[in-house]
Amino acid sequence: MRYPPGMARTSPWLATLGLFALACSQAQPPEAKPVTQAFSDTGASRLGRRVEPAVAAHPGLAGIHGLPDPADAFAARALLAVAAERTIDAQYYIWNDDATGQLLFEALWRAAGRGVRVRLLLDDNNTGGLDETLAALDAHPNLEVRLYNPLRHRRVRALSYVTDFGRLDRRMHNKSFTVDNQVTVVGGRNVGDEYFGAGRGRFVYSDLDVLGVGPVVRDVSAAFDRYWNSESASPAAGLLPTAPPGAAERLEERFAAVRGSPEAVDYVEALRRTPLVADLLDDRLPLEWAEARLVCDDPAKTLDREGRSDLLLLPRMLELVGQPARELDLVSPYFVPTEHGTAVFEGLARAGVRVRVLTNSLAATTVASVHAGYAKRREALLRAGVRLFELEPSAGADPRGRVGSSSASLHAKTFAVDRERLFVGSFNFDPRSARLNTEMGLVIRSPVLASRLAGVFDTGLSSRAYEVRLSGDGRLYWIEGTPSGERRHDTEPGTGFWRRTAVRLLSILPMEGEL
Repeated sequence: MRYPPGMARTSPWLATLGLFALACSQAQPPEAKPVTQAFSDTGASRLGRRVEPAVAAHPGLAGIHGLPDPADAFAARALLAVAAERTIDAQYYIWNDDATGQLLFEALWRAAGRGVRVRLLLDDNNTGGLDETLAALDAHPNLEVRLYNPLRHRRVRALSYVTDFGRLDRRMHNKSFTVDNQVTVVGGRNVGDEYFGAGRGRFVYSDLDVLGVGPVVRDVSAAFDRYWNSESASPAAGLLPTAPPGAAERLEERFAAVRGSPEAVDYVEALRRTPLVADLLDDRLPLEWAEARLVCDDPAKTLDREGRSDLLLLPRMLELVGQPARELDLVSPYFVPTEHGTAVFEGLARAGVRVRVLTNSLAATTVASVHAGYAKRREALLRAGVRLFELEPSAGADPRGRVGSSSASLHAKTFAVDRERLFVGSFNFDPRSARLNTEMGLVIRSPVLASRLAGVFDTGLSSRAYEVRLSGDGRLYWIEGTPSGERRHDTEPGTGFWRRTAVRLLSILPMEGEL
């Protein structure tokens, strides 16, 4: 079960304390806060002047550039922040207090110092240890921080879940980074070293973002405004201790220390050498021009207790991508199809649609309980003809030696239908994304981009993922591609007896709705 980090560590004494605190705490009314909107008059900005001719030449279409490379994904955000002249709107589920997290905090801080209006919206579930930094950032006159669905207990954070679990179990999982209302980055990455491949020989997520220009940017900005001004977004100034005298100076010292650390060296260098944003500004960045529609949960989903389907991203997303007629290729790190979803995939496969799914292997997953929700559906999916692939934990190694990892976990959330339509965003195919967390993403009608994902399944998985198969006697086995040929595993590769046993036990528990 993907409980918040603090909740997973709740001890019996803390739960007892929580019962007492529940009697003493009441839900606080929403703070009074100014309503602000994205700037619409940004065509004269540097980014606006550069992208306008291409946008005008492709009326109604979005220019899309994929960002599968972690260093490029980092550089896109950092260098767009450097290029910002009017506004930056950033919305994230996780923003880590590590090298890349601090480098991007500094990029926002420098932009605010140039007079850029910066709005930073973070889900409060993962801000532990950041209160001092966020308070210092928020004290800048041009930089405002809001915390989504905030925890009222700042020191013993898990206590908030004991007293208010029903509300706090619903999190903002959205990810977007929009500059001057002209360019946006949307996808699966949070902000942190493991998402950007920082360091060598370390864990990294295999992920995907897209950079977009054109009308879809305004849609992303409008969605940001809805969240920023929603009842669940609270100004940090009303939650965090006031930044003390000298906070700005200490923040500058921290930025300087991080910038000079070995962990940041690769990324400081990446900023110097990546051509990505320079190519965008000089009209050299290859863009795929296509119809792109934003799909986004309504922030009212966070407070909904009636199960209103009109607030949900999922029905709109499925309507836009349409019914698969020939192929469905799906990538989801947390793939929990449930009984209903399994029946849908079975029906597609039996109707002649080629269905292929890539998710994490047990050895690569970071959440064993989610794997349990998927594992109990594998046999039924395979019997219907669905092909299942599971990422190997060694798939994160970067043969170029620039940045890389000795182990990897899948984090990209994307799927393609009939090699014509593609989704890229934050939505996992699991009950939590569907019903609890808020999500967002782009549905893109592009044979080029959709075929690119299909091509990964066609030729790119033999050395990166196990294929799960079903033997004649109904037993699962895993095929691993090696330089010397195929290797068969009769138990989940790279795992021990106790981990496999734990997953089998977890699969029995009635917790699928929380996964």
